[in-house]
Amino acid sequence: MTQYTPNQKVEQWLASFSETLQSESPEQAAEHFEEGGFWRDLVAMTWNIKTMEGHEEIRDMLSKTAADRRPHNWQLLEDATEQDGVVEAWITFETSDALGKGQLRLRDGKAWTLLTTMQELREFPEKRKFLRPKGAQHGASKSRQTWLEARQQEERELGYTRQPYCVIIGGGQGGIGLGARLRQLDVPTIVIERNPNPGDSWRNRYKSLCLHDPVWYDHMPYLPFPDHWPVFCPKDKIGDWLEMYTKIMELNYWSSTECTSASYDEANQEWVVNVIRDGEHITLRPTQLVMATGMSGMPNIPDIPGMETFKGEQHHSSKHPGGEAYKGKKCIVLGANNSAHDICAALWENDADVTMIQRSSTHIIKSDTLMDLALGGLYSEEAVQNGVTTEKADLTFASLPYRVMPEFHKPVYEQAREQDADFYNRLEKAGFMLDFGDDGSGLFLKYLRRGSGYYIDVGASELVAQGEIKLKSGVTIERINPNSVTLTDGTELPADLIVYATGFGSMNGWAARIISQEVADKVGKCWGLGSDTTKDPGPWEGELRNMWKPTQQENLWFHGGNLHQSRHYSLYLALQLKARMEGLHTPVYGLQEVHHLS
Repeated sequence: MTQYTPNQKVEQWLASFSETLQSESPEQAAEHFEEGGFWRDLVAMTWNIKTMEGHEEIRDMLSKTAADRRPHNWQLLEDATEQDGVVEAWITFETSDALGKGQLRLRDGKAWTLLTTMQELREFPEKRKFLRPKGAQHGASKSRQTWLEARQQEERELGYTRQPYCVIIGGGQGGIGLGARLRQLDVPTIVIERNPNPGDSWRNRYKSLCLHDPVWYDHMPYLPFPDHWPVFCPKDKIGDWLEMYTKIMELNYWSSTECTSASYDEANQEWVVNVIRDGEHITLRPTQLVMATGMSGMPNIPDIPGMETFKGEQHHSSKHPGGEAYKGKKCIVLGANNSAHDICAALWENDADVTMIQRSSTHIIKSDTLMDLALGGLYSEEAVQNGVTTEKADLTFASLPYRVMPEFHKPVYEQAREQDADFYNRLEKAGFMLDFGDDGSGLFLKYLRRGSGYYIDVGASELVAQGEIKLKSGVTIERINPNSVTLTDGTELPADLIVYATGFGSMNGWAARIISQEVADKVGKCWGLGSDTTKDPGPWEGELRNMWKPTQQENLWFHGGNLHQSRHYSLYLALQLKARMEGLHTPVYGLQEVHHLS
């Protein structure tokens, strides 16, 4: 019996797969997958972000897209590997107008998972590496402009005498990263930010805020953090980096600018975006509008009887200035997720008397454990040493369909539970309500499903376990009195400060505020997978709702997520926008239906 090497197995599969795709019946290529196999496509085949599950869905997709997309030239990129009966391979391919990259997993000769991603539009590549601009204009010319003169002219004209093709509302890391991608693709873009400076959305948060993800996970497009950058970056350092980044990447960044309204002009197929820039009213008319207002929508502030009678200070966590002003004060923090823990710890450090009110259970994972067990293989110094580039890590992460992701994560969090058993026991003994997700799949699935319900522990949990941060769990605030709060168990706690660490609504709340409730409802809920778990109602969607892909509102897009997602998915959103600007044929397969409004 012939023993095939992993490379031979992949090459045989690719040859047969490619032949079927180019035949009269390309949909028959579905037979190259396991019965329950997955094809996850990031724009390459579907002009969408879409996962096809099983033969029937793959067949349907191919029957509607293969003739137009013409996928061909499937090649093994580097040596394939085999472990536990699974062959893994990095591959390249082409379509009618783009170059692609992907990852393939084979079991017993059939595809278990296939990831296909568009990497570059053939006719419109980014001008980098061999295509980088010369910079200097050699030779004599009476019309010569310096780089500075050209930049100043662009800043004078764009948005005034010349309209941008795209406007991005929101100038945090998401808007900045997408702006950089579009800049490299020569898509005229303006990023709008109401703060005075890039990075202010980080600088304005509470003093102790830092990234809870490690540096290898958080690089921006094109400009990775330097090798000496701290593992967990403090907020003000991130703010400075973003400000520097906007300058170096030559973004048309309108700070101190607020978008007051936007509406879609059906007749002209463009947006009418009204902004106030440094006190001046300006109307922009871009073709494409991107909401990059953060993964979250408007702050959730509960309506509690007696709020208006409170004599102390009360604010949402997004407005919390830090713990310095509250020494010796009685502080109540409603909530028990990331912000609540950070704020409680900062108040404790400033000698406040602080009580955390935990309404429902929270997933806790120690930062070191998360790095060691969950992220280390892809995002760590060891991973870099092993040749795992940021791009390779991102694509590996993306290659796992959301449907099977929980099964990969459960063992990791079972191991964490065993490894940190003493830590968890002490937390529960203090009365803290712990969970590991509805199905034990831990942090990242909770984040994808609902964007809340967890804390990456960088020290505050120890304070809770020791009773330094007081805890009331399984209750909430029933009413607020002039100098105290009454809890649902009848307890009354004196209070000088109440912080509502109660999270945020869906991103389409911003669409409702800036555009209209009608458009927000037309688009529907942003984020979540339809997993039918807590705060993520079904039906199953298979991808994050409305993120980085076409929505039910023509020419309206949503961009957000953590730094990792923002970096990776900004590529696919930028390519979709560039293709439309250049008039390429972009038929969207499987436009997401709306099942939930917010």
